[in-house]
Amino acid sequence: MDSIQTDVLVIGAGAAGLMCAIEAGKRGRHVTILEHGRKPAEKIRISGGGRCNFTNLGATPEHYRSQNPRYCVSALARYTPQEFVKLVERHKIAYHEKAAGQLFCDGSSHEIIGMLLEECRLAGVTIALGTAISAVTSHEIGFRVETSAGEFYCESLVVASGGLSIPKMRATGLGYNLARQFGLRIVETEPGLVPFTLGETQLRAWEGLAGVSLPIEVSCGRQSFREAMLFTHRGLSGPAMLQISSFWSMKDELRINLAPGRAVGDWLRESKTTQPHQSVAGALSAMLPKRLAQRISEQHLKDASTARLIDLPDKQLRALGQAIQDWRIVPNGTEGYRTAEVTRGGVDTADLSSKTMASTKVENLYFIGEVVDVTGQLGGYNFQWAWASGYVAGQYA
Repeated sequence: MDSIQTDVLVIGAGAAGLMCAIEAGKRGRHVTILEHGRKPAEKIRISGGGRCNFTNLGATPEHYRSQNPRYCVSALARYTPQEFVKLVERHKIAYHEKAAGQLFCDGSSHEIIGMLLEECRLAGVTIALGTAISAVTSHEIGFRVETSAGEFYCESLVVASGGLSIPKMRATGLGYNLARQFGLRIVETEPGLVPFTLGETQLRAWEGLAGVSLPIEVSCGRQSFREAMLFTHRGLSGPAMLQISSFWSMKDELRINLAPGRAVGDWLRESKTTQPHQSVAGALSAMLPKRLAQRISEQHLKDASTARLIDLPDKQLRALGQAIQDWRIVPNGTEGYRTAEVTRGGVDTADLSSKTMASTKVENLYFIGEVVDVTGQLGGYNFQWAWASGYVAGQYA
């Protein structure tokens, strides 16, 4: 088999790996990327419904979770969302802003992939696709990497292999295995930004509501998010649920306000005065999706089909409002890595330099992107971490 020597070897042709390779290549380093998939940047391709939510203008360290919340500060400050936007604009890619600073391509995520590949070409980066890695060992010049395409020797090794989310895209635990092999610690990994599943009893209680969506506020402990929730055949999804999932642990209780910003009990009592003969379900449907309003009425009233506002005492209306605005539920789990957008946990930042992304235990070994214990919220934050961590490592690898 062939034996190839390169200055920098990057494992993974995802967002972080491509950015790192570009930056290292700009410094005159000879860079090779090894990608076990047959196409680069598959996670970029499917992101944002195919339009790639490539960053968030409001990205700050507060939008990230890690055992060391300050670890991401330096990288995010050195490569900001505005820097990536300049790159996008230089390639004349049209984009638009959605809520809360989220930037999406007007066209397709393929434009972002094309931009990164063109930048790799300009920086002289070689990308070896469909290349499986069988072993990585230390070598006198740095590292020796055995692959299906032969042996690679490099001075600097950058692990940008991603996490365990979306295994159908051939996600693996390679990065974690390499970290352990070289003596780095791993923060326990879990699915992040993932829908919840409900138990059979809970599913029966909300049967027939799959597809119903509404704005809610959900809390778990001290963390809360106010976004949309979606009922599914298996449980609860939508942006609000994905966001809170990164702060949820098994058996934790979720508190859900189905009508945030409203005083439902007071409103029902006022409606009883102005429209006393209106059905309770009809009144609720003014602020909730009709199917949900009907189901809540059935759950809390004996004769939901005929119950009118005038038939209920104020105390019962207040209790109904309380049930809507403080629904407490304990999911029986999540849909796991199959649908998780990211992986929580990863390579312990205590073993990495926040200035360079390099291991503090092994010289010239770097870990970037999702494989590291830095997890962003939904809305372009994880891509910004990929760009920033890749950029920083590229200045040193």
